[in-house]
Amino acid sequence: MFWSSILAPSMAFAQAAPAAGEQPNMLMSLVPFIFIFAVMYFLVIRPQGKKQRDHLKFVSELKRGDEVVTTSGILGRIEGMTEQFVTLEVADGVRLKVLRTQVATSSKSLTEAKKG
Repeated sequence: MFWSSILAPSMAFAQAAPAAGEQPNMLMSLVPFIFIFAVMYFLVIRPQGKKQRDHLKFVSELKRGDEVVTTSGILGRIEGMTEQFVTLEVADGVRLKVLRTQVATSSKSLTEAKKG
């Protein structure tokens, strides 16, 4: 009696399965995935690529004397540069060496955004 009460619902579900009908076209089943990928491409991937290209252009145009902000929020003036590193003067006589790619923005753009 106990086993019949446990197995009865599973037997009912097994019998209630619909008969296999016509299979949908393989291409039609891929359409939602293609649509989702297209939306993700135009809303996420493409803008991120543009932002990355703009940042690489900004970093390549850095020069000595520019006031910049790093990704960690350190403000400083560029004192020296190599291919990979930038030396920032953050206070009188205090210099930090950071990766060139860690320079986030110019401090000019921050003051312009604050005024506007």
